[in-house]
Amino acid sequence: MSRPFILGLTGSIGMGKSATAAMFRARGVPVHDADACVHALYGPGGAAAARIGAAFPGTLAPDGSVDRTRLRAAVLDRPDRMAELEALVHPLVRAEEEAFLAAHAGADLAVLDVPLLFETGGEARCDAVAVVTAPAEIQRERVLARPGMTPGTFAAILAKQMPDAEKRRRADALIETGRGFAHAEAQVDALIAAVRAGQVLRRAQRP
Repeated sequence: MSRPFILGLTGSIGMGKSATAAMFRARGVPVHDADACVHALYGPGGAAAARIGAAFPGTLAPDGSVDRTRLRAAVLDRPDRMAELEALVHPLVRAEEEAFLAAHAGADLAVLDVPLLFETGGEARCDAVAVVTAPAEIQRERVLARPGMTPGTFAAILAKQMPDAEKRRRADALIETGRGFAHAEAQVDALIAAVRAGQVLRRAQRP
């Protein structure tokens, strides 16, 4: 059975990854959003909610969804419990991802939008990886403009993410949002065209 060229899309907080994913969708490219998948799995009746509630008592809200604040508190500074949570959730996300790819087997290109792609080794499941990037000062300005965001929270999030410079080094393609989204859209168009023309190598073919 044929399958699409799988493009991983990633980038650190505030780089414009979600907006870039929307650009791919607007061009008819199917996109699997890992964050949205987790949100659904954690929601009322979600496949992960009951399992998390059993493994981490007291972390469910009255409607049966996962209370993320309580869950964060349960795993904070506890690598063993975080590993337990990931062991519960990651297989479910992978199953949703595989179902998504099967549903779009006839497409020539599909995007996996995964914030922690490199951090979790997800690039191994992709034919190429595009990293969304912007200058650090623009990133900081965007993030601190978000409701409830503080410099301390921003720093804590960055500490858990691979540095942007390393992501750019590992990337097969870059999408730069710091010069405006019209510029980013042109880069998205060029990348789609390059994939369809066979100009972007599959990772398995790299020396």
